[in-house]
Amino acid sequence: MESSLADFSQKFTNRFTHRFIMQPTILLPKHWDYPRFIFGQRTQQGVILGLEYYPADTQLAYQYSHGWRYALMPNKQSEDIFHYQESQLKPFSTQELLAQITAELEQHQQQIMILQQQLAAVTGGNNG
Repeated sequence: MESSLADFSQKFTNRFTHRFIMQPTILLPKHWDYPRFIFGQRTQQGVILGLEYYPADTQLAYQYSHGWRYALMPNKQSEDIFHYQESQLKPFSTQELLAQITAELEQHQQQIMILQQQLAAVTGGNNG
């Protein structure tokens, strides 16, 4: 009985440690607003790569207004990064996101099929 309790305790500790301590965490000061958008989120302006917060009563807030600013890449082939205030970003609707992601999946599936055909040609159909 003792060993099963010890085993349970060890498994619980491992799961707890892995699940909660290993998760990435970002802490914000209590007087900051939470950002409306997250890393990697697709918006009509592009994909969010970075966030910056300009606290009130700072030179940056005076110049650009206080709050969150986002760095976005307009598309995967772009070398440009653009910065937007939170109020300037427009999220996609669920339907728009679904259509965009579905189209991207179809492109990747076509590319996988092409690569599988090329692999079969190289290996003579013996790719195992």
